Amino acid sequence: MAQKPMYRQIADAIGQQIEQGQLNPGDALPTESALQAQFGVSRVTVRQALKQLTEQNVIESIQGSGTYVKEERVHYDIYQLTSFYEKLADRNVETHSEVLTFEVINPEPHLAGQLNLTETDKVWHVKRLRFIKQKPVTLEETWMPLALFPDLTWEVMEKSKYHYIEAVKKMVIDRSEQEILAVIPTQDVAKALSIDPARPTLEKVSRGFLKDGRVFEYSRNIFKSDDYKFTLVARRQH
Repeated sequence: MAQKPMYRQIADAIGQQIEQGQLNPGDALPTESALQAQFGVSRVTVRQALKQLTEQNVIESIQGSGTYVKEERVHYDIYQLTSFYEKLADRNVETHSEVLTFEVINPEPHLAGQLNLTETDKVWHVKRLRFIKQKPVTLEETWMPLALFPDLTWEVMEKSKYHYIEAVKKMVIDRSEQEILAVIPTQDVAKALSIDPARPTLEKVSRGFLKDGRVFEYSRNIFKSDDYKFTLVARRQH
């Protein structure tokens, strides 16, 4: 029987490490140079092996970051108010946020209307990149009324704004009105999420309401479309 090509042997060996739990979803693979040294082959052979595993949906490459064992899609309930990052933390999955912009601005007319404010009111403008296991997965831009949250801090936005609103500010969140759009990313978004700029992203635009009817946030979340499955549940009114 003819021996398998070397690139297939390498792909099989990596696949076996994943099956045996030596490499877990989200883990980084060794660099191409390290794999070359480990198997005593050329870079071309290593790349053929990685290409095979990518086509089999076993691994994924993130530009400027590395190659990782592919994780299952995140199932996100569009009606859910609590951040799914909190739920991941409950499962001991490593998450963190990198705050890119933290400033107070005057809202333009559309934004003022979304927050039920006037153009002379001040709002927080926060942009943050959210990570799961060191992998950038969501770019979020949020606007929140300064009058509601005068003590908002950079440190709060590195963690959970919902914990801050409910546990610290003692406010009661009632609902979120959301819509999902397919959007071609800008160059900045593509760079932040390490994605192909020609591939559409999923954009979730939402308004959050407190129990007393006040709008506490207007936000835009941009997700990598191949990592997420959004689930809508419709219930008949009786």
